[in-house]
Order: sequence, then structure tokens, then C-alpha cells
Amino acid sequence: MEWQAVVALLAVAAMAGWVDAVVGGGGLLQLPALLVTAGSYPVASMLGTNKLAATLGTFTAAMVYRRKHPISRKVVLVGGGAAVTGSAAGALVATAVSSDFLRPVILALLVAVAAFVLLRPQFGTSSPTSPDACRDAPERRHVARLVLLTGAGIGFYDGLVGPGTGTFLIISFTTLLSLEFIQALSTVKMINVGTNLGALLVFAAQGHVLWALGLGMSVFNVAGALVGARMTLSRGSGFIRGVLLFVVAAMVIRLGYDQFA
Repeated sequence: MEWQAVVALLAVAAMAGWVDAVVGGGGLLQLPALLVTAGSYPVASMLGTNKLAATLGTFTAAMVYRRKHPISRKVVLVGGGAAVTGSAAGALVATAVSSDFLRPVILALLVAVAAFVLLRPQFGTSSPTSPDACRDAPERRHVARLVLLTGAGIGFYDGLVGPGTGTFLIISFTTLLSLEFIQALSTVKMINVGTNLGALLVFAAQGHVLWALGLGMSVFNVAGALVGARMTLSRGSGFIRGVLLFVVAAMVIRLGYDQFA
């Protein structure tokens, strides 16, 4: 690979780390860049290399958020465990099944997400009460089941396709836990580590990781994640909401172009 291509990938990795730390969706930058600049390698190797950088960057962001908003260990154990399993299963399927059939479904989901956020101005920017304090035992069990299913489902998508996973996780778990965006980020990011890790383990076991390139991209992804996480903590949930809408709009345009062009 030429040095110009490597430099471009490192720059994209830094931008992807920033976007991922703020609102998710860094894979929409990083994975296409890998596919374009390293097209001579198998697609599975691009997926695995992308997961290496994303795993380390997402973990870094989670640790930064953890300093201000503690991680919900119960949610991470349930949702994260399901995410690892679902992601590993998705990665196994990714080597045998085309993901093109998912594009119309993903496009519809993203349009629904954008409409939901636009039509509910207070979503993700206010938390009326501490949710755990007011829920009775049956409701907590219901939420636990939803966390388990959501973690597994989004994890499977991440292993199979990937881009947009962080955004889906933020939307889903902010709703499930009735928290502000910024309060949920440390927990959501740890679950996102699980979705990345499950797929990474499968791709690595099959020899589908370009380690030298992936570790180099990881350094820049981590740097971008540090900047993005600190900026998010200083600017608050309103900043996240704005970036979220921008990223979702970009996803809709990108997937719409892929689907109908």
C-alpha cells in the first residue's frame, strides 16, 4: 500500500474516532475509506481491521465518560454480553451472506430515527427522574429483557454490516434507560466495545485483520475519540443532539445513494 493511502487512512481514523465518541457512526467514514484504499485485500480483512481500530477508540471514549458518569454495571453485563455474542454471530454470517438486502431496512430505520429525534425536542436532553428509583421489580425485569434483546440484535448487525451501530445504540439505550444522552454515553460505549470485540475476535481467528495498519489506525482513532469525548462533556446533551441529527442525515443520504443510484 502506498504511503499516501496510509496517511489518508490515518486521517480518516482520527475523524471516525471523533464522530464515534460523540454520537457513533464513525464506521461510515472508516470502513468505506478502507474499502476504497485497500481494495486488493479481502472485504473480511477490511472489516476486521476496521473493528480493531473501532474497539480501541470506543473503549477510550467509554473511559473518559466514566469519569463523570459511572457505568451501569448491570446494563453492561447484560447488554454487553449479549452484544459480544450477537456480534460474533453476525461476523460469522458476514463471510457467507451478502448484506445488500439490509440496505432498505437500515434506510427506513434511519429515517424513523431522524423523525423521532426531530419531533421530540426534549429527547436525550432531559431526564425527569432517576429511572431505577421509580421502577418496580416486574418493570426492571422487562427492561432487562429489552436490554438483552437490543444488545444481541444490534450486536448482530454490527458484526454483519457495522456502520451506524453506535448511533443505534445511543438511540436505543437512551430510550430504554430514560436518561439524557450524556448520562448514557459511558454505558452505551462499553456495550459498543462488546459489539466491536465480538466481531474482532472472529475476524482475528480467521486471519482477517491487517495488524500493522489496524494498530496504526487505532492510535489515530483513539486520539480522535479523546478529543470528541472531552468536547462532548464540555458542551453537553444539546451538542450531542445536533451531531446526532447531522450523522443520521448523512447516513440516510449515503444509504439512499447506495440503494437507488
